[in-house]
Amino acid sequence: MNIRSAPRTLAVATAALLALGGVTACSDDGTAGADPQRVDVVAAFYPLQFLAERIGGDAVKVTNLVKPGAEPHDLELNPGQVGQVAEAELVVLLKGFQPALDEAVEQNAKDRAFDVSTVQPLMDAAAGGHDHDHEGEEHAHPEESAKAEEPGHEENGAKDPHLWLDPTRLATVGDKLAERLGKADPDRAADYTARAGALRTELEKLDAEFTTGLKTCQRREIVVSHTAFGYLTERYKLEQIGITGLSPDNEPAPQRLAEVIEEAREHKATTIFFETLVSPKVAETIAKEVGAKTAVLDPLEGLTPGGGDYLSVMRTNLATLRTALSCQ
Repeated sequence: MNIRSAPRTLAVATAALLALGGVTACSDDGTAGADPQRVDVVAAFYPLQFLAERIGGDAVKVTNLVKPGAEPHDLELNPGQVGQVAEAELVVLLKGFQPALDEAVEQNAKDRAFDVSTVQPLMDAAAGGHDHDHEGEEHAHPEESAKAEEPGHEENGAKDPHLWLDPTRLATVGDKLAERLGKADPDRAADYTARAGALRTELEKLDAEFTTGLKTCQRREIVVSHTAFGYLTERYKLEQIGITGLSPDNEPAPQRLAEVIEEAREHKATTIFFETLVSPKVAETIAKEVGAKTAVLDPLEGLTPGGGDYLSVMRTNLATLRTALSCQ
């Protein structure tokens, strides 16, 4: 992506405008200026918007930089969005996931940024697979994880950002976000803490539903379009077989396609999963080869218009998994 230079140019221009005239940032809905009664929060993409809105409540105004239906990896910032970052009282991001935003934050909002990747160590890319001969073990075997990563892919040594697919991790991030909001707005710190606690209760309930719902299944392997589900498979003792690695835009090599087809047949996969924001063509090709059907498994990087919220989409994912894996 040619996004490295754009944020720098836009940031300089925005800084000059702010210095000269106190220019206010315009949000996507056409409103201008910050609400003095609320904390102005910029969220990098949907799961972070969900957290900020649930924990902030009426005390925050949350702007998501990614429009519904857009792929968050591909974020490029327009001048208005750089202005929003520059003026935000808090920017919630996951460093490394969106390089354009990382650079804008570095130059305009470094002291007002909350990087959720610092809350808990991120998993290695393509981790979260489980050796199906040792399903009760806690961590993935390196050789099993390697199956989910295309050979020679640039992700060796990379970290998986999709931490929100483990509800317990998301709850911990929520607790830390409440602390950070409390520092920005001390008068309402107790409210943020209380709302984070209520959200944690909901997320722990969701976690219990997944644990129970996926406990007894005929299969534990899921074939997915890219390896976004490491946190989910690690938490619930499943194994992901990725057609591609962490980037959904990469085309799988013919050798990798052949390997996935072989594994899908070996595990008697009935379903090949694709995602809401990614073309299903490769998944459909594999499904046809092995006599399986396709279904959506949503990595929740963003919502489709009218697509519910984090909790409802995760519950849809659970129902889809239970059907695909023939769970009791």
